[in-house]
Amino acid sequence: MTIAVGEKLPDVTLMQLTDKGPAPVKTSELFAGKKVVVFALPGAFTPTCSNQHLPGFIEKAADIKAKGVDTIACLSVNDAFVMGAWGKQQGAGDAVLMLGDGNGDFAAKTGLDFDGSGFGMGRRSQRYSMIVEDGVVKQLNVEPNPGEAKVSGADTILSQL
Repeated sequence: MTIAVGEKLPDVTLMQLTDKGPAPVKTSELFAGKKVVVFALPGAFTPTCSNQHLPGFIEKAADIKAKGVDTIACLSVNDAFVMGAWGKQQGAGDAVLMLGDGNGDFAAKTGLDFDGSGFGMGRRSQRYSMIVEDGVVKQLNVEPNPGEAKVSGADTILSQL
């Protein structure tokens, strides 16, 4: 079952690449007492993700944070090394926190996963964005067409803040 607006997000451990290597990020700590924009996508370095979704959030990060958002987090069912390399290649810097959901735990527990086996990708995250306040989903935008980043893009989030 897909998580809904008004529900609390599950507590799972994601991974972030740091100067010292991969480091765990507990979702309970990431969201506690904060307003966070989360956007997720099927895979780092894939066309729509690299050409539209992540660049839109990097470009609009200052505008989003100016509306009271503490953190903008990008999630994908990739490991921390891939997410770190992709963030560096895309110029995410401090604008977007790049997090690996390597085992797909967050995607599965929120019901926002899908089976990409037909494309050789295994279980992946759907493309979506959400606004989270203190761990509770306030807005959820699931992309109906995974090859697009319109419903789940930065402009949609800006209009909802």
